[in-house]
Order: sequence, then C-alpha cells, then structure tokens
Amino acid sequence: MQYRMLGKTGMKVSGISLGGIPLQQLNQDDANEFIEKALEQGINFIDTARGYTVSESLIGGALSGKRQQVFLATKSMARDREGFKKDIEISLNNFKTDYIDLYQFHNIVSLQELEKAMAKGGAIEAMLEYKDKGIIKSVGITGHSLKVMEKAIEYDVFETIQFPYNAVETQGTELFKKAYERNLGTIAMKPFAGGAITNARASLKFILENQHITCAIPGMFSIEQLMDNIKAIEEMPLSQDEKEALSKEASELGERFCRRCGYCQPCPKGINIPVVLVMESYYKRYNLMEWAQTRYNNMPSRASDCEKCGLCETKCPYQLPIREMLEAVKETFGQ
Repeated sequence: MQYRMLGKTGMKVSGISLGGIPLQQLNQDDANEFIEKALEQGINFIDTARGYTVSESLIGGALSGKRQQVFLATKSMARDREGFKKDIEISLNNFKTDYIDLYQFHNIVSLQELEKAMAKGGAIEAMLEYKDKGIIKSVGITGHSLKVMEKAIEYDVFETIQFPYNAVETQGTELFKKAYERNLGTIAMKPFAGGAITNARASLKFILENQHITCAIPGMFSIEQLMDNIKAIEEMPLSQDEKEALSKEASELGERFCRRCGYCQPCPKGINIPVVLVMESYYKRYNLMEWAQTRYNNMPSRASDCEKCGLCETKCPYQLPIREMLEAVKETFGQ
C-alpha cells in the first residue's frame, strides 16, 4: 500500500481508502469480516456520512478494539450550529468513539448554502467548537459544484476537500492542484464515476498518478472488490492500453453522463436534476435499490414533474439529453 500525507491534517492515509456508502448492504458480521480484511491490506482511512443510514454503526461495530488502526471521516448535511452538533454526537455514538479524525460539510451545493454554513449560527460554529475540544481532529468540505469548492478553499478553516475525480470527470483537476498548493488534503470521490467506469483498477491507477490527489475512496463492500482494487497499487503505473481504454470509455459515457456540475439548475419545477440522476446511478449500479428509492420518494420534486420545457438542456455544458434521461429515471423509480 502507498501512503500519502492528507495535507495539513497530519494524517498519513492509504492511497486507496474505503468509501462507506455501500456498507449499508451488509449485516454486522459481514461488515466485521470485510473491514478486518481491509485493515489487513493496509487501508487506514474510512470515509462515510450521517446520511448513509447504518454505515457509521456498522463501521463502529467492526472497529471495536481496533479504533487506533484507522482514521475515521464522516459528514453532516446540517447547515446550522445546533443541527450540526446533533449530527456530531450521533456520529460519535455510532462509531463508539470519543473523537473523529475528520468531520466534513457534506455536499454543499451552492454559494448561498456555503455562506449559510459559514455564517453566525451556522454549522461552522459547531465544527470549530468540537475541534477546539479535540473531539474533531480536522475539518473538511465535500461537494460536486466546482465554483463552490473553489470558494471553499479560500477559507482558512478547511483542511481537506472531497470532490469527484476519475477519467470521465476531470473538471476538478485544477481545483485539486490549487488545494494541494495550499496544503489541503485532497480526496477523490466517485473514482468509478458512480459505477459507470467498468475498469475499476485502471481508474484507480489514473487517479493515483495525479500527484495532487491524496487518496481515492472507492465504495466497496465485498472482499472480491477490495482485493481487485488493491491490485491497482501493485500494478502502477497505468499502461498505454489502459489509458486508451479509459479514454474510449470516457468518450462513450460523455454523451449521456451527468457530471453533477449543476449548470442545469434551477429547474422551473424544482427538480434537483443532478441528484435525481445520481439516485438512479445508486439504484442501478450500486445495488442500493431500497435506499435510493426511499431517498428519491422523499424528494419534493421528481422526474415525473418534468414538463419537458428543455431549459436545462440549453444550460448543460455537455449537451446532455436531460429530458430523455429524466424520462428513464421516471421509469426506474415509477414516478
């Protein structure tokens, strides 16, 4: 395993780390076995979130007696001080720990939302309060909006950023470079483009060859996936054949692949188009049908609300057929 410094946090983390979202599919015994194997393979950084249902609890149970072997990262969607404090306490209880190595703002989608979290009474107050107490060791931010993340790295408070990066989604290349130059830890989420990239090993090699990225956090829940992903470290660098294959796959995906840049927003009917499309990805590619269906059902506006005005397509920099894609989502979720 390769290890890299996670910016100014002082944590030296495994280049291939563990994304916790698919762990929801396991029971506690299977989670114990899987996480034990991951530790044996040198993985020492696990990233999850409050929103991933039982993921935190499963991780906490699996790390009983092993807490010191792992850096734990999680996230909260709360944007106000009290909501964020509540989430931190739940995370501590779920993990069965008295500290969390990295706590992050989860998926800040707009500059207005960032400002709310950073304002008086915002989530930042709780984050820094718990950091001052030593309960949170480091603080970070995650998101899919390039303009939001570019603004976020201008704040002195954040020590890490987490942003999508893979052979299909390279829009964060310069962002990661800027963050790296500011000594921020850089975490590549969605290393397989939400499951769209079929050659996982080559995709991980592509990511880890970028010197400005600290680690990738592929979502894994089986030992077979784990061992296959670990081989990416052993087989680096990326071969010419792999480069060509990834380039071809990226080109093919480009026509109908949502990069969640958010330029299509706002929708006149209130549909959060990038989130709706990624829910379909979780449903079809991650085998998280029940979770994705519940999340989708709870959205205030769904694909079925689309009136096919086409405004989103005029703003999409990738010329995606969004109306057709929303129709497919409606068929997947039944509404």
